[in-house]
Amino acid sequence: MTSHGKIHPDGTSNELKTDRSMKLILVTLGVGILLTISILGLAIAILVKVNTNKSSTITTTPKPLDSILAESIRIDDVMDHLNAFQRIATSSNGNRAVTTIGYNHTLNYITDTLAANTNFHVSKAFFPVRQFAMASDPILISSINGVTKTYTFSKDLSVADFTYIELSTRANFMAFVGISVIPNVGCSDADWKNANPPVAGRVALVKRGVCAFSDKGVLAAQNNAAAILIYNDGVTPDRVQPMAINLGQENAVPALFLSFPVGQALAAAAQDSSTNTGVQLVINLVDLPLSPVGNICADTPTGDATQTIVIGSHSDSVPAGPGINDNGSGSAANLGLAIALAKLFQTSTYPQYKYRVRFCWWGAEEIGLLGSDFHVKQAKIATDVGERLQDYLINLNYDMLGSPNYIFGIYDGHTAASNTPAQALPGSNKITSLFRDWFISQKLPWNHTDFSGRSDYGPFLFEGIVAGGLFTGADEVKDQQTRDYMDQMLGQGMGGIAGAIQDPCYHQACDSIQNINVFAYEKMVQAAAFMLENLARRDDLSGFLYPNGKSTRSNSQSPQRKYNSINEYFRLPYL
Repeated sequence: MTSHGKIHPDGTSNELKTDRSMKLILVTLGVGILLTISILGLAIAILVKVNTNKSSTITTTPKPLDSILAESIRIDDVMDHLNAFQRIATSSNGNRAVTTIGYNHTLNYITDTLAANTNFHVSKAFFPVRQFAMASDPILISSINGVTKTYTFSKDLSVADFTYIELSTRANFMAFVGISVIPNVGCSDADWKNANPPVAGRVALVKRGVCAFSDKGVLAAQNNAAAILIYNDGVTPDRVQPMAINLGQENAVPALFLSFPVGQALAAAAQDSSTNTGVQLVINLVDLPLSPVGNICADTPTGDATQTIVIGSHSDSVPAGPGINDNGSGSAANLGLAIALAKLFQTSTYPQYKYRVRFCWWGAEEIGLLGSDFHVKQAKIATDVGERLQDYLINLNYDMLGSPNYIFGIYDGHTAASNTPAQALPGSNKITSLFRDWFISQKLPWNHTDFSGRSDYGPFLFEGIVAGGLFTGADEVKDQQTRDYMDQMLGQGMGGIAGAIQDPCYHQACDSIQNINVFAYEKMVQAAAFMLENLARRDDLSGFLYPNGKSTRSNSQSPQRKYNSINEYFRLPYL
């Protein structure tokens, strides 16, 4: 998924008792492997082993969940949906990415499952997505004081000097074009204005860091760069080789990604006034038609449609793998919630909600939050009751709920971007507190995670809709403090691995069913169910979420975002 910022642990109890043999395996393997292999190898070797056995080894004393809906959801049923997503990926070239057969089968599974198990009104909405394909391998040649060098392109990034950036535009520079090195990793317009020589008409060379890659692409276009070369920063061994990234649907510049050594060498030469440095590059693309991608929404048949609770997750994976944690876990949790609620509504003892609940599965999140952004834009111009943005009270987002080296992450409303509409802040902070209080009541650890808008709640939040959600971690490293705190709360050895990535299979082929921590996943699903029921039972949910009142702007009144498009929330690794 994404980097979510600083962790703020809290909690004091030690309730969860674990099997001694599992703790011994975890500790012994952890110590031995840490001495010999990298963090990534360590995380995969240990965490996958733990995940494979955890359901039979972890024992807990069940606690009241403070929610009939949470009590009604069985983790085995949710795991059945995850296993179905795995089978789809296995039979579909290993992934469920948009515009693939695996993605289409995922949508069919969701709609068929809803039809078979609920009486909800199910709808699909399709939107066009720009596709990308190379016609031939890209070419990059440098000239430094007349000495030329041709760099190695390879799909095997471990041996490549550079690779293409997906959604690059075409380029055919037959003459050498001068380089402008962008200072301070190029995350502000001032960085680009201060480039010497000026970047207009030249190739911008910028280091990875601080902001999203798409932000750098937007600034390159705004400053009339002829092309952009982004290079890795080399701060750790895994940040040396070139990266496969995407600049987003609205990218308007030719773009390549360089290894750290190549980028450093070109930067040093270009900044030396005694040298004459330039590059030739060729990027040939295949013309592909726009491809339709679908959103699915399922509405409860009862409840006030002008007061709607929206629960969302994204249905697509990255092309690299099956995406069972990212985000099969959120999609399956969403299905589990919908089906459990439908069954409860069919009983005479569970009262109907005052508010309509809309469960949604967004498409094309992995290439720029396109599905949720499309939905919000359509809601802003809709006139039908129940389809208008003003009819939405809250968006709850569930994206990555079963990470192997997990945290119990809660979106922290206090870290919302400074340009977030003020009306959305009080309610978002209340959602943070409600989740936190539930974890505390369950004697579970909890962690704050960043609320910058880099998942599908972003388009809602930035239009003034209260948002919240849960997240078990992506490519961030679990620190010692967090591991010790989780050990204290859950039992020695249950806190995971300090110094290891929270999900070592993030955006990789190994993000399979074996990548799911079932214990963490169950708790997150229960927390999501608690939140839905807690909100839906309130007499005045609008007043609770919007104590200062709620208004809806037209398109022309929307707040100016920090960047020019939704691509600032693009979720491939960006630091």
